Amino acid sequence: MALVNEYYLRLANNYLFQEVAKKVNAFKLAHPEMRVISLGIGDVTQPLCPAVVEAMHKAVDEMGSKDTFHGYGPEHGYDFLRDAIIKYDFLPRGVHVQREEVFINDGAKSDTGNIQELLRWDNSVGVTDPIYPVYLDSNTMIGRTGVMENGRWTNVTYFPCTAENAFTPQLPDHRVDMIYLCYPNNPTGTVISKGELRKWVDFALRNDAIILYDAAYEAYIQDEDIPHSIYEIKGARRCAIEFRSYSKTAGFTGVRCGYTVIPKEVMAVTFDGRERVSLNRLWARRQGTKFNGASYISQRAAEAIYTPEGRKQVQETINYYMGNAKIMTEALESMGFEVYGGKNAPYLWVKTPGGETSWAFFDELLYGAGVVCTPGVGFGPSGEGYFRLTAFGGRDDCKEAMRRISDWCK
Repeated sequence: MALVNEYYLRLANNYLFQEVAKKVNAFKLAHPEMRVISLGIGDVTQPLCPAVVEAMHKAVDEMGSKDTFHGYGPEHGYDFLRDAIIKYDFLPRGVHVQREEVFINDGAKSDTGNIQELLRWDNSVGVTDPIYPVYLDSNTMIGRTGVMENGRWTNVTYFPCTAENAFTPQLPDHRVDMIYLCYPNNPTGTVISKGELRKWVDFALRNDAIILYDAAYEAYIQDEDIPHSIYEIKGARRCAIEFRSYSKTAGFTGVRCGYTVIPKEVMAVTFDGRERVSLNRLWARRQGTKFNGASYISQRAAEAIYTPEGRKQVQETINYYMGNAKIMTEALESMGFEVYGGKNAPYLWVKTPGGETSWAFFDELLYGAGVVCTPGVGFGPSGEGYFRLTAFGGRDDCKEAMRRISDWCK
């Protein structure tokens, strides 16, 4: 008889956003007269920019001709996209990345979940708390996180990020092998300074640890002194892997394309301590076995966002979403809510009023105003007492949601 991987049984029955969807669908069935406005799940609403659409049309035409048809592409990505990434995402910030260090994927979620395969199951894990659920769920699947007790995994080191510490994670007092950082942060919408990020790089170098750095929202950074890449910090090439996404940058949630950077200097040691192994080489081998590459059409679409027209059009969409964030922040603050984030990221992290629990407030907001948020505790124990709103809705829906919440509060 085949035996199940019992570590999967330790996961919650539903992924956080599946649980949110389940509750919302139940509400819709019971209240068909109410138009629900969702500011919970971080899906985009604005269409692809014209430069991307044009590039996709051209790529489809190429696929329809024998002379320009593309079959299996390189597993690690086409050179035209990898070169554009290096030229426009890194060189302007003084960061030097080699083509062989860039791996094109079908979205950052895949790679942030799969990257842990490269490291032994008994490596210790540390995460900022609250945190994007995929990081911990994927480590649970391999047996790395222990068991859940009182809302925490027993084998995970948590770095609490709350209003009390200005959402700045503190270095642990013990060694941690794998460190997950996400900035601008999902879910809190907060950022990290170069000085604070340098502390984590130095810690990783001292402890021979690896930082898994999710920079999916870097395009939303407004402040010039906030780092867009961990490689802006000296020494990070020896200890950090960085993930990027076009999902929120250019509306690719339905197109699926992103990339991961693994410098050749990032190493892990064998169990006997005799050999240091390049994770770049292992990931290349892993991708060659398990991944056939993002589609040619998706990669041509991604390349188009680096053209002069594409960059201008993508920035306009980002400005639109950040305009939503400003409207929401100002409205909520005028109602007396404590609001964080929303200035360098498309997420608002809001304190629940009166010390209510996250799920209780979720239900009250849904049934009282027909507005969907995401309960903060779904992102980790330090998320209790907060809820997340996204700025990815349409402008009219954002304004209507704020009006409804204001009326409900009264």
